Amino acid sequence: MNKKNMTICVLDGLAANPGDLSWESLQQLGECVVYDRTTPDELLQRVAGAEVLLTNKTVITASDMGNLPSLKYIGVLATGYNVVDIDAARQRGIIVTNIPAYSTNSVAQMVFAHLLHITQRVGHYAEENTRGRWSSCSDFCYWDTPLMELAGKRMGIVGLGNTGMATARIALAFGMEVAAYTSKQAEELPQGFTPCSMDELFATADVVSLHCPLTADTHHLVNAARLRTMKPTAILINTGRGPLVNEQDLADALNQGRLMAAGLDVLSQEPPQADNPLLTARNCFITPHIAWATVEARTRLMEVAVENLRQYIAGTPVNNVAQ
Repeated sequence: MNKKNMTICVLDGLAANPGDLSWESLQQLGECVVYDRTTPDELLQRVAGAEVLLTNKTVITASDMGNLPSLKYIGVLATGYNVVDIDAARQRGIIVTNIPAYSTNSVAQMVFAHLLHITQRVGHYAEENTRGRWSSCSDFCYWDTPLMELAGKRMGIVGLGNTGMATARIALAFGMEVAAYTSKQAEELPQGFTPCSMDELFATADVVSLHCPLTADTHHLVNAARLRTMKPTAILINTGRGPLVNEQDLADALNQGRLMAAGLDVLSQEPPQADNPLLTARNCFITPHIAWATVEARTRLMEVAVENLRQYIAGTPVNNVAQ
């Protein structure tokens, strides 16, 4: 394959690289153009004649592929690849690659960023003190939120893939008990992991962290019925996929005091509608889908994206999810 004649189009490069990383390695592989964002209306005009597309969240449909006869390769700049019609790509012989496990440690870290924020509320007290509250306090300390020690609490992990496993190991380091809903057999699990049913996990866990893929079976896994089984002192963390949670049901549980708190890095629609009930729900703390976005994780993402393309050029594609 003559790489010099290959046209590469990055559809939405701003998210992965807002300017602190370099596209140079990719540009060495062919004629490369990088767009910050691409709307559906702009797609076909921008990529006409391109052999290679790289996308993060820009959707590539079967119709798009039908209108792009030169397209041979789609590189998804993420682990999840639901933005591409995989069946259509397979039928057309288009290779689709993803980037597995690049953000494992960063996402596990975000789980505990949310959990520690909820249990210690460092940001709240730091802000109060900049306003002079501690300086004017009659006592040597004050607190107006519940403070919780994690040691001895039960962490329920739904899904023990790379990120679920990394999260579980951090939980053990904090002295937590780990209960896991997983397809792995008990003898495959590390010491300290207790396999259990989904019902038992939600009913007994002090913290539930979601790490399962989004499928028809897991859509709205967390719903009103499931939330009713949880302890009112429990905490829900979701750094996986937004639609794992029925957002109105979770908001109702939080507002009615049937759940202590939720820490979420993902929502069902991103960016959310202004009237999303979780934006104003009691003790609901939301970050804007940034668990993956540490500079270290994005650097790995860029490196793997380039290596995926190099392997395609060499005729030995890897991480091909359209096989």
